[in-house]
Amino acid sequence: MSLIHALVAKGPTILAEHQAGQRDFSQATQTILSKIPPNNSKLTYVWEQYLFHYISEGGFTYLVMADDAAGRRMPFTFLAELQQKFTSQPFASSSSSSDPPAHSLQGTFGPVIAQLVTQYNTNPPTDELTRAQAELAQVKDIMVQNVEQILSRGERIELLVDKTDNMASQATAFRRGARTVRRSMWWKNTRILALSVVVALVLLWVLLAQFCGAGLNQCGAKS
Repeated sequence: MSLIHALVAKGPTILAEHQAGQRDFSQATQTILSKIPPNNSKLTYVWEQYLFHYISEGGFTYLVMADDAAGRRMPFTFLAELQQKFTSQPFASSSSSSDPPAHSLQGTFGPVIAQLVTQYNTNPPTDELTRAQAELAQVKDIMVQNVEQILSRGERIELLVDKTDNMASQATAFRRGARTVRRSMWWKNTRILALSVVVALVLLWVLLAQFCGAGLNQCGAKS
């Protein structure tokens, strides 16, 4: 339990209060109320393991007793809302101009204090700093996620570039191989053609040699 005891007082006189715990802190609260100066002020008193936070303004004191674990931000946010709810009531102006008796507003404003204490103990509102930190953490998560997506996309692009480079290298090697095969086939065909011409010439010489002699001179002599 963070907020234990809350009250609204005028000077040392408690007008309305609510105690969430079982322990009675009336003597401690009366002692602290007697020490609060009449001018506007905002302060925290330490008593045992408890903290007494108060706002004194316009002749009224708004005080809350809280655990040490509650810190200061949340209790003072509670006090600011308690002050706003009290000053918006019609009896606040009449009480400021007179000296009301103790607990004169317990029946009308006591339930308001109780409801507010329960609200802050069960579901305290997020203050601006905490909300800003949460939003900053969310933006950080989004940025990290986006960076991770960019890095992942970059890896995929690099992989695609690597594959493209490999395909280009393979195509170049294929073209080189095709040129080598074509050149080899051309030389092979050329050699076959040259050999065929030589064989044809030899056969022609053999045929002519049978009629004209080896030197082909007899055909010239007969003519």
